[in-house]
Amino acid sequence: MWVITRIGCGSEFCAEGARPEYNRLNAEQGGNMRDNFDAKWSELAEEVLTGMKEWRLQHPKATLSEMEQALDERLGQVRARLLQDLAMASAAADIQAAQAQEKPVCPKCGSVLESRGQHERRLLTHHNHALKLERSYGECPTCGAGFFPPG
Repeated sequence: MWVITRIGCGSEFCAEGARPEYNRLNAEQGGNMRDNFDAKWSELAEEVLTGMKEWRLQHPKATLSEMEQALDERLGQVRARLLQDLAMASAAADIQAAQAQEKPVCPKCGSVLESRGQHERRLLTHHNHALKLERSYGECPTCGAGFFPPG
């Protein structure tokens, strides 16, 4: 059974003291990642533009509200894909592969997390689009807290 949670700031990770280094992309992947993002994201943007042109031709008498709704739906899908790509590019996506200084720590006690393997996580964006992330699940060896590290 999958638990779907909303993305947003409702956790201790958004509080002061969260580790900001997990909000950046893994520097080791550098230009390669950037090139991959550019190609994928350009294609997504082109799909939105083409889709909206086709939609407009099929709906010549659409109201502004209907146009906005059609555009928002397409942009929401792109937004979800961008978020998914960004989340998967994080060092926190794979605890075992992270360098020692980049390993996430427990927000409760500060101990370095131990990986409990890759698990699928399903989330909903603010615009109700589903994300599917295959990420490391970490457990604190000191206090036993378990969670998907942020980033």
